[in-house]
Amino acid sequence: MRFSHATPEATYGFAKRFAHYKDFYARHDGLIFSKLGFGTFKKEPYKEENYTFDYKDALKTAIHHGVNVIDTAINYRYQQSEREIGEVLEELFENGDVKREELIICSKGGFVPLDFPFPENPYEWINEHIIQKGLATSSDIELDQHCMTPAFLNNSLERSLANLHVKCLDIYFLHNPETQLTKIGYNHFLKQLEEIFESFEAHVREGKIKAYGIAVWNAFTYEEGNSEYINLEEVYDVARKVGGASHHFKYIQLPFNIAKTNAYSVPNQKMSDGKYYTPLQVAYKLGLGVMSSSSLLQMHLFQKPFKPEVGYLLDSHMELQSDIQLALQFVRSTRGIVTSLFSSSKREHVSSNLEIATINATNTTKYNLLYKVER
Repeated sequence: MRFSHATPEATYGFAKRFAHYKDFYARHDGLIFSKLGFGTFKKEPYKEENYTFDYKDALKTAIHHGVNVIDTAINYRYQQSEREIGEVLEELFENGDVKREELIICSKGGFVPLDFPFPENPYEWINEHIIQKGLATSSDIELDQHCMTPAFLNNSLERSLANLHVKCLDIYFLHNPETQLTKIGYNHFLKQLEEIFESFEAHVREGKIKAYGIAVWNAFTYEEGNSEYINLEEVYDVARKVGGASHHFKYIQLPFNIAKTNAYSVPNQKMSDGKYYTPLQVAYKLGLGVMSSSSLLQMHLFQKPFKPEVGYLLDSHMELQSDIQLALQFVRSTRGIVTSLFSSSKREHVSSNLEIATINATNTTKYNLLYKVER
């Protein structure tokens, strides 16, 4: 078990090891983030194929190639993703390949994690591990899959720490709270968020997390009036109410890729000045770090080849070798995002993806021209 967490000095030292990299790191809240982070989400979680592979070699490769951001969630592959990360971290720490203080480790709580192997009766598992233990009532669990009572989230955090073989997470996200919005209503959601943030602030004081945030799918990019829309400034106001000016609500996570650009392009978020801004603009105004997910849209981006203009605008020196690299170049070049997540279980794919770290990010002018082409 490790008691430490990421530090400004150590994350900076990690980045300096890769001095040949060009603008591949970004700073937020004192920490140095690799512009690409390693994610461990796998779609279609009920498929048996989720258990015939692991992320371990791929994660080692990512770290050895300069990635210091690791993102997961307790429910990913029924806790297997977290456990595999924990095995890798323990090995790398023991061998001296990397220090805990150099890595930014993130997880999420909110979805019912179940456990591997998948239980024969998941409803009995929920009853035994959640309801009978007093972590929540059946009415607190939406669609038999999502719960966000403070007691349940505390239990999830403890499980995640044990799975990951660490004592402290650098960022802990409330996972897709919009799952419950239609059921509980927006005002009740904000009230419940107060209780959750109070517990998260307590976890900071206990040394179990360093900062917290909210990870969503469409909640920050939907138009106002949508049943799953969340106003980011109102969430921030809850954090200030609970934790004062020194609160630890520091991050959001939302999807962003070359096909799903609303976070950068659509001003859907109304602020207290009465004006509308994009989610990235609001995050910047509030001082929040943005982690983007779904950089490759679970590989759905590559049903057909990219237009030639995409390659020209993203890679004027023609150093990139594939549409996947172009897609990652797009997200890592976006201003206002501290890290963009990608996932792979194959070490050779990780090595190929991270070749983009050795070239410059696309400049703003060309990036905006590309956005017009794609629209």
